[in-house]
Amino acid sequence: MDKAKDTLMADTTSTSAPKPRVRLTALSHGAGCACKLGSVDLAEVLRHVPSVVDPRVLVDAATRDDAAVFRLSADRALVATTDFFTPIVDDPRAWGAIAAANALSDVYAMGGTPLFALNLVGWPREKLPFETLGEVLAGAAEITERARCLMLGGHSIDVLEPLFGLVVIGEVHPDRTLTNAGAVAGDVLVLTKPLGTGILATALKRDALIEAGMAEAVRSMTTLNEGAARAALAVGVRAATDVTGFGLLGHLGNILSASGVAAEIAYEALPILPHALNLATRGIVPSGTQRNLAAAEQVEWADDVTPAERLLCVDAQTSGGLLLAVPPEHEAALLAALREAETPAAAVIGRLTAGPVGHVRVTRRNGSS
Repeated sequence: MDKAKDTLMADTTSTSAPKPRVRLTALSHGAGCACKLGSVDLAEVLRHVPSVVDPRVLVDAATRDDAAVFRLSADRALVATTDFFTPIVDDPRAWGAIAAANALSDVYAMGGTPLFALNLVGWPREKLPFETLGEVLAGAAEITERARCLMLGGHSIDVLEPLFGLVVIGEVHPDRTLTNAGAVAGDVLVLTKPLGTGILATALKRDALIEAGMAEAVRSMTTLNEGAARAALAVGVRAATDVTGFGLLGHLGNILSASGVAAEIAYEALPILPHALNLATRGIVPSGTQRNLAAAEQVEWADDVTPAERLLCVDAQTSGGLLLAVPPEHEAALLAALREAETPAAAVIGRLTAGPVGHVRVTRRNGSS
């Protein structure tokens, strides 16, 4: 009986065609952090969030920092954040890994250490098998294990398009917290990952790029910002943020506003992923990037910075690098520490200036007009 059953199963397996793999990016309206609300939309939403007056709250939404910070004692504070998004790649394990690294990045951007995480899952149960969700969770678990961050559970709902991310709780010393508000004029700006993930993900979604063309971007997005944060704390970085959905200039703008300074950026100093500029020139750009460009009202562009290059400056990133403001006397030490940490990039991209507050001038190279 068992032998006959085994034979039947073998015959069925040999004649049935393998199920075609579902393209995850085809099930979502956006890709990764490019599906976030724009900065203008977010400003409208935050008007309805009540202000918090509590001496234990060290950082809240008022400065648009990457995470909240809540003091427990003189030498301990919790860092809390959450982040989730629609598929940015078609490989479910890679999507889970990218989403996990992206959520953990907020804790690193505050100078903190992740402690534990909770999964956030939105799953279209009629469109995708739960085996695929299992792969997403496995990819996320690989990253949290690498970060020595415990995965303790989560929450799931049935939705129209897939969503995945994490709640992350971390710890930081109250006196060593990195925020948007610590920068001063004269600080050097250093970026630790290349730009262009939003454009590449949109190209993949539109069949303008094969998945192999995303390989370097996936490596960058699944690299933890832990090493970059460790380097920043070791050399006395004044302020930090991670570059995600609002693009480089959007997240830089949060530092400028909170710190009361302006900035100069050199386009040719920016690290850029392969294919990204060519795709931007062809108009393959996510709507989130276009919203970011429309919102860049305080940006002054040099005439020789092309429209495609401007889009890269505001491209909606997913699991991007840390943007660090470091005193010039510590620049060399920071670059050496980043190289030792093997961050995907260690690029000096500009500097902070005295004002007007929030203004950004983007030139082709340092010192050009």
